[in-house]
Amino acid sequence: MNDRLQLPPLVTDLGLPYRLRPARGNAAGLVLLMHGVGSNETSLAGFLGLIPDDIAVALVRFPIEMAPGAYSAFSVNFTASGPMIDADAAENSRRLLASFVGDLQARTGVAPSRTLAAGFSQGGIMSAGLGLTRPDIVAGFAILSGRILPEIAPLIAPPAQLGGLDALILHGDQDDRLPVEWAERSASLLQQLGVRFEQKRYPARHEITPAMAQDFVAWVTRRLVPAQG
Repeated sequence: MNDRLQLPPLVTDLGLPYRLRPARGNAAGLVLLMHGVGSNETSLAGFLGLIPDDIAVALVRFPIEMAPGAYSAFSVNFTASGPMIDADAAENSRRLLASFVGDLQARTGVAPSRTLAAGFSQGGIMSAGLGLTRPDIVAGFAILSGRILPEIAPLIAPPAQLGGLDALILHGDQDDRLPVEWAERSASLLQQLGVRFEQKRYPARHEITPAMAQDFVAWVTRRLVPAQG
C-alpha cells in the first residue's frame, strides 16, 4: 500500500527509524504500522489517507538492512516444514520495538491505553509479539496476513495482564506464503489466553486487499475514536 501523497519525513533519533503523521488536534490515539520482510515503512503509507486524522500514525522501519530499501526484524527461510527464523534476531527486535514504543509515546503524549500496533506479514508477527509480551505498553494489536511466533510462548504475559488487550486477525484464504492455518493457530492461542479478538478471512493471497484495509481501519476507529452523541 503505497501512498502517492507526500510522505512524512524519516525520523532517526529513536531506537527505530519512523515516519510520523501527527494527529490533528489532541490525539485520540497512536497506531504503529509495521512492514513485511524485505520491504520498508513506506509500503503501508496508503493507510495514512484512511485512518482518521485525529489519530497519530507511525510508519516504522525494522532494524536489519537486507538490501537498499529492504529491511526486516529477523531473517526467515520458508521450508517444507514451515518458516524457520533467526530467533535471536527476532527477540532483539522485539525488545528494541518495545523500547521504541515507550519513547514514541513519551514524544507524542499518547498513553499505552490509546496505542495500537499493527502490521503486514512480519509486521503483524512483531505486533502480536509486542502485544502479548508487553500488554502494559499497547492496548491492542492487528495481524494482517501474519502469525504469532511459537518462540514467544515463554515470554507471554500472564492471562490476568492480557485482559485489557484487543486483537484483530485478517488473512487471505489463498495465502501461499503464510497459509491460512496460521491465522487459525493465532485465533486458537488468543482464545486460550483469554484475549478478545476479531477474525476475518478473505478471498486473497499474501496481500492487503481493499476489503482488509477497510476492516482494519474500522477496527482502529472503533477502538480509538470516541463515539459521537
